[in-house]
Amino acid sequence: MAAPSPGPREVLAASPEAGCKAVASRSGRRGLLWRLRDKQLRLGLFEISPGHELHRLTCMMQAGLWAATQVSVDHPPRGLPTEEDFSEVLTQVHKGFELGTLAGPAFAWLRHSLGLAEEDYQATLGPGGPYLQFLSTSKSSASFFLSHDQRFFLKTQRRREVRALLAHLPRYLQHLQRHPHSLLARLLGVHSLRVARGKKSVFYPAGRIAQRYDIKGCEVSRWVEPAPEGSPVVLVLKDLNFQGKTIDLGPQRSWLLRQMELDTAFLRDLNLLDYSLLMASQQLQEDERGPGGSLLFRSARSVQGLQSLAEPGAQNLRLLPEGPNALHIVDGPEQRYFLGLVDLATVYGLRKRLEHLWKALRYPNRAFSTVSPALYARRLCQWVEAHTD
Repeated sequence: MAAPSPGPREVLAASPEAGCKAVASRSGRRGLLWRLRDKQLRLGLFEISPGHELHRLTCMMQAGLWAATQVSVDHPPRGLPTEEDFSEVLTQVHKGFELGTLAGPAFAWLRHSLGLAEEDYQATLGPGGPYLQFLSTSKSSASFFLSHDQRFFLKTQRRREVRALLAHLPRYLQHLQRHPHSLLARLLGVHSLRVARGKKSVFYPAGRIAQRYDIKGCEVSRWVEPAPEGSPVVLVLKDLNFQGKTIDLGPQRSWLLRQMELDTAFLRDLNLLDYSLLMASQQLQEDERGPGGSLLFRSARSVQGLQSLAEPGAQNLRLLPEGPNALHIVDGPEQRYFLGLVDLATVYGLRKRLEHLWKALRYPNRAFSTVSPALYARRLCQWVEAHTD
């Protein structure tokens, strides 16, 4: 979470190199006396330089925040935040980690209303200089950081604290709008950081993949504004972005429908919901069409057992099957599809049951994600059936 310091919704993200160069250019003009004065002002703070135990983490934070802010640079706010803006979750995939941005458009609007230029915010939180750490007397286990120029304060938060903040975010912004001299801290962004633990990207090889989708089989908060043409930002799109499209599997369709029934029945029996069908596709090359088209692939057992390779489309293909957590790859007549069910840890407990009741009141006659595991499984299977040929 980023704020000004008291004294001072499977993706490659934009590179912060340009921002680094801009900040480095300004740093190069600083004189020796200025740098010595700057170091004096940092007494009591610890510079997170190479060798510090948190250096790798803060480098990820800097690169991730630079790319996250680039989204709002490319798409500046055009009016008051909408309900969708408050619920948006944007995930950007970097090498070795993922950075999520929660309610990004709403916070971009707040920064704009405070007169803070996005390019300035981006350069300060980006890789232009090391973050500073200080030891807090807080009883919580949170970590505290300052940007290199001590303008912005960053703090880790527990999930329940983040949920509470986001729930009250609309009223928070209204209060600051009504009372511009309020003593409340200006919270400028909320992000999540997930570090890879040795697993490869779901989508491999990624070079030819055109679009990626996270499908839950519902409509509420299931739209992502696509990146502009030519943008290096790769977004994971959602259900509503897939409207009007189909997955053309040919003979492989019956296998996918059956496997979805089996897998979602398993998750239903575990009382799980809120998982996603992660999906991407790429155009097949001429030498990849037909059975046995590529040496990277081998046949594996289908739901009914190993079938003859002579039957077009009868085999179920897997990419790099000896690797950990290999996901299914299914070839249609023209496209190769990468498919997998992810995020398999949300239990339908008391909190989710209460969330279901609240959403039922807030979104009457609309499909939202928090429903019973039985309905969730059935609805996702129905989505796949309706969107495959």
